[in-house]
Amino acid sequence: MCRNQRVKLRKWLEGKENTDEVIGLFERNQGDNPACPYCRAINLYRWGKASELQRYRCRQCNRTFNALTGTPLARLRHKDKWFEYEQTKIEGLSIRKSADNCGIAKNTSFKWRHRFLQIPATRQPDKMNGIVEVDETYFLESIKGQRRLPRSARKRGGKAVKKGTSKEQVPVLVVRDPHGETANCILHGTSAQQIEPVLIPLLNKDVILCTDGLPTYKQIA
Repeated sequence: MCRNQRVKLRKWLEGKENTDEVIGLFERNQGDNPACPYCRAINLYRWGKASELQRYRCRQCNRTFNALTGTPLARLRHKDKWFEYEQTKIEGLSIRKSADNCGIAKNTSFKWRHRFLQIPATRQPDKMNGIVEVDETYFLESIKGQRRLPRSARKRGGKAVKKGTSKEQVPVLVVRDPHGETANCILHGTSAQQIEPVLIPLLNKDVILCTDGLPTYKQIA
């Protein structure tokens, strides 16, 4: 075996290992008794494999699915590069730099970015227990993609014109319990009318609420 062949074999084995890890992660997340994403039935049987993922067939609606069906990552390819791409997003790299680092096309990087960012919104916990910490954080409003901007365009990142919180920023409620369960929600304001419908359904009645001095939380409690 020549040097080039050994390099190709090493890259293939590394990619295979990453793919198996990604697949294992999602299939373990299904649990021992996966439910059909279409009708929620649990009367299933195995139906071969597709794209290295175990496929199931539902006895109730007769449709097939795998661990990624109905998720933002469905039908995406190059699973061996997902962990590497995720790391580029943690490091805050641009779409082009992420594509160069992972050896994928720019359009693929653009698609992956939007799909990956959809995942947290689909995995919100049902209930919080114990000491529940609640706070709001603020992000500059992004209107990227709009043709007619109501303000002058700013560079990547950018800064708010006004100090402190203002209409330039969007509040996001963050809720977390001692078990690591975390929920977040974009708000249109920080009044009780905005926060209560989001917060109350997440809390069990015996939780201890830990917040800052915002009067809204005292009112809700």
